[in-house]
This record gives sequence, C-alpha cells and structure tokens, in this order.
Amino acid sequence: MTQPHVLVVDDDPEIGRLLGRYLEGQGFRCTLAESRRSCEERLAETRIDLVVLDVMLPDGSGLDICRDLKDRRPDLAIILLTALKEDVDRILGLELGADDYLGKPFNPRELAARIRAVLRRGQEAAPEPMPRPYGFEGYRVDPEKRDVTAPDGSHIELTGAEFDLLTIFLDRPGRVLSRDVLLDLLHGRSSDPFDRTVDVTMSRLRRKFNDGGVFRLFKTVRNGGYQFAARVERLGGGAGA
Repeated sequence: MTQPHVLVVDDDPEIGRLLGRYLEGQGFRCTLAESRRSCEERLAETRIDLVVLDVMLPDGSGLDICRDLKDRRPDLAIILLTALKEDVDRILGLELGADDYLGKPFNPRELAARIRAVLRRGQEAAPEPMPRPYGFEGYRVDPEKRDVTAPDGSHIELTGAEFDLLTIFLDRPGRVLSRDVLLDLLHGRSSDPFDRTVDVTMSRLRRKFNDGGVFRLFKTVRNGGYQFAARVERLGGGAGA
C-alpha cells in the first residue's frame, strides 16, 4: 500500500524535523519546507497528499497560501497550524478551504490522528469511476445517461423502475433472481404476496424489448423467479459473467 505523502511547512526547522520524524514513525512519507517558496517547489517536484501548513511564514501568510492552493488544487488536503487561538482566525482558515485546524502547542499524536481523519474523509468523498456501458445481443445500455440503444440504433424509452430492473439483471447475468430478491433490490423492502410490482415491470420490459421469440432475454424460471439469459459485456473493457 502506498504511504500517504505529507508536506510539513513550518519556518522553525527544529519543529519541522521533529514532526517529520514522528510522522514517518506513524507510517507517513514526510517532506519538509520552511517557506512559501520552498512549499511551492516541493509541490512542483512530487505528488503530495496533504499539507500541514503553518499560518506564520517568513514570506507569506499561511491563510493566503491555503486559499491559493485550494483554488489551484481543490483535491489537496490542508491542515493549518497556528499559535493564534482566536476563533476568527480558525473560522477564516476553514472558510478558505482548510480541511482542519490545529493550534500550537499541540500533541504530535493528535496531528497524526487528524491527518488520518482528513485523508480518510477525502477517500470517502472521492467520486466513484463512471460505470462502463453494458452490451448484449446488439443492445447498448449506458448507466450514466440511463440510455438504451437497440441494435438498429433506435432508442428504447424506459421508466426509472424499468431501467433499474434492467440493470439489476445486467449486473447478474445468468443468475435466477426471485421476486423477493428483485423487490428488495428495487425498493429495499421484503415481498408482499399481493405485490405484483416486479411482474408488471418485467412484463413492460419484455414488451419494449420485443422479448417474445424462441430465445428470450428474460426467462421465467418455474418456482424460481426470473433469469437474464444473454451474455453481457462491459463495453470498453472486460466482459461480464
């Protein structure tokens, strides 16, 4: 696993060295800078995951640096360090985009914990990659656009429930899915003996796909449920099961 790379920017070289050694002992890769200029040089030289930034630097305010960095690199995590404890400074730093704020003096263990928390939040907030379109029997289904294209190039208009049911099958080709399972995946609730939602939606899907020939895309499995019988591919990449 790649070590998170932390840039510590503090004009006191002794504090920087102590923090660097401690953070490296906590599993981080650490680089030091003593000014705004050296901070910019380090950022240009290598990939940095998080900046620990002192507010008081000899060649500029850490608040200004924070604002500039966030304007240029919104994904760069920043924790501000300051000896000033007024709420206005803390609030201003957060408004400028800082991910966290720690007043001096502080316990290095607390700084390490905050670094981990900020990096974890960043990972959780990172957008998931866009799913690739599905392909089967000449059809193309785009999950991002919620669009279905037939083999002849025409578009098949589906309701939200119909599209959701279709993608449930495309994610599980060949599997027999009971009405209970389908209802739970569609609506997050258990089946009711009188709930015919799945059957009605399935009937509409079959009609829109003209699925009435000898080879059916959607097969009814007696005492089992439904099965998507076609081979499914993820277009632009590997094939599905």
